[in-house]
Amino acid sequence: MNKKLWKASNKLIINSNLYSFEKFISKNLNYKSSKFYPKLLEWSIKNKKNFWSSVWDYCKVKGIKKNNFIFKKELIKNRFFVNSKLNFTQNLLTKNDKSKAITFLSENGFRTVRNWNQLNQNVSKLIEFLKKIEIKKNVRVAAYLPNIPETVESFLATASLGAIWSSCSPDFGVNGVIERFSQIKPKALIISDRYYYNGKEINIIERLPQILKTIKSINKVIIINYPGKEYLKYKRIKGVKIYLIKEIYKAKPKKIIFKKFDFDQDLAILYSSGTTGKPKCICHRSGGVLLQHLKEHQLHCEIKPGDNIFYFTTCGWMMWNWLVSALASQASIVLFDGFPMYKRSDLLLNIAEKEKITLFGVSAKYIDSLRKLNVSIKSKYKLKKLKTICSTGSPLSKDCFEYVYKKIKKNLHLSSISGGTDIVSCFVLGNIYSSVISGQIQNNGLGMDVSVFNERGKIINNKKGELVCKNAFPSMPKKFWNDKNNSKYKKAYFSKFRGVWYHGDYAERKDNGGYIIYGRSDATLNPGGVRLGTSEIYSVVEKFKEIKESIVVGQTWDNDIRIILFVVVDNKFELDQNLIDKIKNNIRINASPRHIPSKIIKVSDIPRTKNGKIVELAVKNTIEGNKIKNIEAISNPAVLKEFKNLKELKN
Repeated sequence: MNKKLWKASNKLIINSNLYSFEKFISKNLNYKSSKFYPKLLEWSIKNKKNFWSSVWDYCKVKGIKKNNFIFKKELIKNRFFVNSKLNFTQNLLTKNDKSKAITFLSENGFRTVRNWNQLNQNVSKLIEFLKKIEIKKNVRVAAYLPNIPETVESFLATASLGAIWSSCSPDFGVNGVIERFSQIKPKALIISDRYYYNGKEINIIERLPQILKTIKSINKVIIINYPGKEYLKYKRIKGVKIYLIKEIYKAKPKKIIFKKFDFDQDLAILYSSGTTGKPKCICHRSGGVLLQHLKEHQLHCEIKPGDNIFYFTTCGWMMWNWLVSALASQASIVLFDGFPMYKRSDLLLNIAEKEKITLFGVSAKYIDSLRKLNVSIKSKYKLKKLKTICSTGSPLSKDCFEYVYKKIKKNLHLSSISGGTDIVSCFVLGNIYSSVISGQIQNNGLGMDVSVFNERGKIINNKKGELVCKNAFPSMPKKFWNDKNNSKYKKAYFSKFRGVWYHGDYAERKDNGGYIIYGRSDATLNPGGVRLGTSEIYSVVEKFKEIKESIVVGQTWDNDIRIILFVVVDNKFELDQNLIDKIKNNIRINASPRHIPSKIIKVSDIPRTKNGKIVELAVKNTIEGNKIKNIEAISNPAVLKEFKNLKELKN
């Protein structure tokens, strides 16, 4: 049954960006505005040239637009706005006044604000400095930084010159950083001296000698002191010039002259999680990322000038890029660095109240943690300015949808979104026209011909299958770095269904256009040859107050697959036979008899990536005695020892 949780009022719709966009295209094109999302979606897919050209115009992209497109059957060869020119940074530095552009908050209580004037000046100083050290078009700049204002300024300065940005967050260890950056041979490294997490100060600068010893291409280093702190001591390295950001910022700012680059100019290299092998270096294009983010921010998330946008993210996750791009809509951004529940479970929502956040972005895991702790926000905070909550990272359960409306705020748009680092944006997400249905993502992104396929490549509704996109879109990766003839690129997305982007999500599309994501395809379970999604088990298990976390995998057993459920038990409880029987019975009733685990085993922790996603494949490989291809991608790899050679799995 579809449980409707929220619908925008007619007043909200009439004042929305989406409605104003419909009116905008109805003036110039053969389109009648209707406030009916499926109609607009269908038009955007069938009229892709007009649609993307209208996004450029409606969002007031600064640049030289040529409505030249190349559309071929092989999606990888499609191109948008051929011969068009723009500067990514110019489109983000949308203001130059004393209003707020960036707010930074650290878990240690430090807070600082950059106004638009200061942001422009700092970017100007960095641009001039980067020119002096010969950073120019296509040169790679690596950043090993926490989520601080200087990171945003460094990114904007790099992009303004047509150089290529690539960042890792400091929670990556040295090997993880080397594995990523060594592939792209950066000329310069920007590094922080430290960061903070859950009350601990972690020294990063002491890792510098090992990084430089291995990545020989780096001959220039900029060190940033953590906001509010003096520099930690660092070692000089022979043959490498070291500069301090505070010295760079002493220079006088100059007027920025923005050189325009091709629409497809390389912008940034992002990395796949690396849990199934060496991280892929995914190279994204400036114009495509800008246009896709403007579309998602303004037409899907209703971001308007003066809004205050927050996303809990590190600089190693694509949501950081998504957050920074909100500057292009004349919104300000709020950066947070640290543990999201440091000293108080509602820390981030306390920030949302104090900072008057309008869009609050977090992971599904964070919302589930609040729900399990039964934190009631409504009774403490009014959150008057909060219009939208975005959730991503993993599927958001029905219970979490309902928790948001019961305990956080009744009148807001809860927008579950799903996409990936691969496209640095979303395939499916929210919109102001559609109702919020419990457990469902609202619909396709505009211009995205997304469907669910069965194994034979046929479109299916109300059944589980593979999430695919049947058309090209501007933020498709330009290439993978060091990928001759695009062979890795083609294998990653186009090997399963010919001429169709295969994303690797196990999903279901409902008749109303809504989506349910059941997890990654490579993590689905196949007992008796029947394909099952792991999220159906998680949604049952997470209701148990006795269970803090869980991870479910398929174990090869007796010429078949059997389901194994690992659980982290709350300290107040024991995993006895009574609790095991209760869990199994609830799975039988609420999922199906096929979903019942053969074994339920207690562990102390669950392995996860740096972005907080649980790593089912790493557990499966561990229990089956296979080598983990990239242990560096896991934030807590030591916990995998618990999963090795378990007696319970030998019978």
